[in-house]
Amino acid sequence: MSGTHEEKTSRTVQKVQLAPLWSVVVGAVGLAAIGLFSVLSIAGWCAGLLYLVCSNALLTSGLRRRESTRFGPANTVTAVRSTLVGLVTALVATSFTLQISVPLLIGLTTAALALDAVDGWIARRTQTITELGARFDMEVDAFLLLVLSFYVAQELGWWVLSVGLLYYAFVAAGRVLPWMTATLPPRYWRKVVTAAAGIGLTIAASGLLPSWAGLGVTLLALGLLIESFGRDVIWLFRRRRTFR
Repeated sequence: MSGTHEEKTSRTVQKVQLAPLWSVVVGAVGLAAIGLFSVLSIAGWCAGLLYLVCSNALLTSGLRRRESTRFGPANTVTAVRSTLVGLVTALVATSFTLQISVPLLIGLTTAALALDAVDGWIARRTQTITELGARFDMEVDAFLLLVLSFYVAQELGWWVLSVGLLYYAFVAAGRVLPWMTATLPPRYWRKVVTAAAGIGLTIAASGLLPSWAGLGVTLLALGLLIESFGRDVIWLFRRRRTFR
């Protein structure tokens, strides 16, 4: 009986590990659909597919390391959001050489931001909060900000990239300063700031506001992120001596 149970568990783990692959398939279909109604450059296709393949490969690796037996509804929502981010990535990469549909870009981004408020709620509601799920959610948030900052930077200047690069600078600093990799206490304000930054960049990207207003909301997003990351850095610095 134990052998049979182990075999069933092994099959379940394997199925869970394959779950992220559907995101690549759906994303590829989405890219093809966009290509029918708009124009995607070769760089756009490559960027969108590269994001989908790499992000889901990393997710699969995380599921394998933890031998997860359940993907969970919250991770499913985050995977949908990640797929949307892949489509946004393709459009933004295309925008450097070709004109894109701004309403389509804003629609996909808005949907991704809206789902960001759903996955955490579902995780809490279903009691399926996991470290991997939280990390998956955070990485999708960070990459969406990075992609949006590349798009807005074309209009407002390359300083806007600092909005999307702050998270990656924080991670890179942890490679040099080990005390910055300590576990931070939960803080809801981080989620609020990330959402606000995403909304601000989306508003700036829409082109609906005058340039000065787009500049204002982007600066506000940058200021909020600096405050949030700065608070975390200070907290970690003060406790660096206790880090092991």
